[in-house]
Amino acid sequence: MLAILRVFSGLVLAVLSFNSFANTCDETQALRQQLEVWDDSYHRLGVSLVSDSVYDQLRSRLEHCLGAHNPLQTASGPLSHPVAQTGLAKLADEPAVQDWLKGRQDLWIQPKVDGVAVTLIYRQGQLQHVISRGDGLKGQNWIGSARAISAIPQRLPQPVDMLLQGELYWRLPDHIQAKAGSVNARSIVAGLMARHELSPAQGQRIGLFVWDWPQGPRVQSERFAQLAELGFTDSRTYSQPIEHLEHARHWREYWFNSPLPFASDGVVLRQGPRPAAERWQAKPPDWAAAWKYPQAQALTEVRAVTFNVGRTGRITPMLELTPVRLDDRTIKRISVGSLQRWRQLDIRTGDQVVISLAGMTIPQLDSVAVRASERIEVKTPNPTDFHELSCWQATPGCEGQFLARLSWLSGKKGLAMPSVGPGTWKTLVTAGRVNNLLDWLTLDSAQLANISGFGKRSSERLLTSVHAARQQPFERWVRALGLPPSADAPLGQSWQALVARDERAWQAYPGIGPQRATQLVKFLREPNVQALSKQLRAAGVAGFD
Repeated sequence: MLAILRVFSGLVLAVLSFNSFANTCDETQALRQQLEVWDDSYHRLGVSLVSDSVYDQLRSRLEHCLGAHNPLQTASGPLSHPVAQTGLAKLADEPAVQDWLKGRQDLWIQPKVDGVAVTLIYRQGQLQHVISRGDGLKGQNWIGSARAISAIPQRLPQPVDMLLQGELYWRLPDHIQAKAGSVNARSIVAGLMARHELSPAQGQRIGLFVWDWPQGPRVQSERFAQLAELGFTDSRTYSQPIEHLEHARHWREYWFNSPLPFASDGVVLRQGPRPAAERWQAKPPDWAAAWKYPQAQALTEVRAVTFNVGRTGRITPMLELTPVRLDDRTIKRISVGSLQRWRQLDIRTGDQVVISLAGMTIPQLDSVAVRASERIEVKTPNPTDFHELSCWQATPGCEGQFLARLSWLSGKKGLAMPSVGPGTWKTLVTAGRVNNLLDWLTLDSAQLANISGFGKRSSERLLTSVHAARQQPFERWVRALGLPPSADAPLGQSWQALVARDERAWQAYPGIGPQRATQLVKFLREPNVQALSKQLRAAGVAGFD
C-alpha cells in the first residue's frame, strides 16, 4: 500500500510540474531574456549570477517550451579548441543512472568539480596554450593568467605533445559539500581568469583537475597512471572504478559528505573507451554523464500571495507555490518574512522564485528569478489594523489573528492542551461555537455532537482537555492569555494584584525596561483582557476570583 501511495504522490507531482511548465510557456520571452543575461555574465564576463541548480531548472523550462537553448552563444573567443569541449548530460535520478550504466565496460566515477573548464596544450613538454571553454569550439586565451597558477605545470618532466581538458577550481581545504555548499567557488575562479592577470597569491589558491586526455591511452587506468607521472595527480586520487549502481551511489554519498579540497556539485560517470578525439563535438557525449547532488535550491512558480496575521498582529506574507522537491521534501508554501521584504521584492502571482532549505530543514525564499509580465494586483492587510491588542473575537478580518491567539493558548507555552491544535479551533470557530477567546470553557458533549468532524472519541478528548485546562495554575493562565514577555518576574497568585502593578513596579524586576513595562500595563488593563478575566472568575479558575 505504501509503495502505491508513493507512486500516486509522484504522479500528482508530475502533473503539477507539467501544469507549471505549461503556465511558464506563456512567459517564454522573459525566460529567454533572463537566461541570456546569465549566460553572457558567466561565459563572457566570468561572473555567475545564479546557482547551477537554478540555471539548469530555468533552462529546462525554456527548452520544454521552445526546444534547445544555446547557453554559449556569447562565449566564443579567438582561439580554437583542437578537440571540442563536450560538456555533460545530466542524469535525473537513480533509474537514469542505472540505464546509463547498463552494458558499459571500464566504468569510473569522479567528483564533478565545481570550477571552470579549460584546454591545456603542451608542445615538447612546454605549456603553449590555455583556452577557456568558450562555446566548446572556440574560447579565450588564458595563457597569461595560467602562468601564475602553480597547479598548472609550465614544463612537463617529459618532452611530450599533449592536449588536456580539465577544471580550474578554487582550493577549499577540508570542504564538505553537504554542509557548506558551493560557496561561490566557481565564480571566484571565473572572475579571476576573466581579468587576465593573477597575483602569485591568487595563483596559489587555484587548483587543476584534469578530467580528460582525449588522445591518451585507450584504457582509463593507464591514462590516470601516465597523468600522475606527468604531475597531474588529482585525476587518479579522485577517480574510482565502479561496476553497478550501488558503487556509484556509495561514492556519490561519500564525496558529498566527506572533506575534499574543492567544491563539487555532483559526480561524473565515465567509460574508458571513447571515439577518436577528432570526432568529438561541442555537445554532451555518450561516454560520460553527470549525476548531480540533491538540489540546494529550487525554482518554482508563485500561484498565490496570501497574508498570515500572527497572535501579536505581525503580518507575514506567504507564497503558495507549485509543489517542488528540495532534498527529500515537497515544498508548497513559504514565508517571505515581512511586509517590507515582500514590497521590496514585489512578488506577484506567476513570478518564478528561488527557494532553498536553511540548515537543510527550513524552507526559505532566496530571490525572484523571473517576473511575470502581467503584474496582478495583490490586496494587502492594513498594518494599522493589527497589533498586540487587536482581534480578541472572530469578527470579519480578524480570523487569522484570532485563530493564532487560540493556538497559542492551547500550545506548549500556554495551557498545553492535549489533542487541541489549529485544526480543532478552526472547526469550532467555523461552527460558531467559539467567538471569543474563552467560549470553549462552556462547551459540552451535546454542543459538540452537532459539529461535523467531532465524533464521540474526539469530543471526549476535547472535553477532557477543557477540564484539565481549568485546573492549570494562575501563572500559566496569564501567559496563555498572551501576556507580553515578562523575563523572570513573578506573576503572583492574584489577578487583581497583578493588574495593580504600574510601570515602576514592573521595572523593579531584572530584564524589564520602560518600553516592556508599558506593554505589560497596557495589556493587563486592556478592556478585552479584563473581560476575559471575568470569564475565568466565573469559570472558577484559581487566581481570578
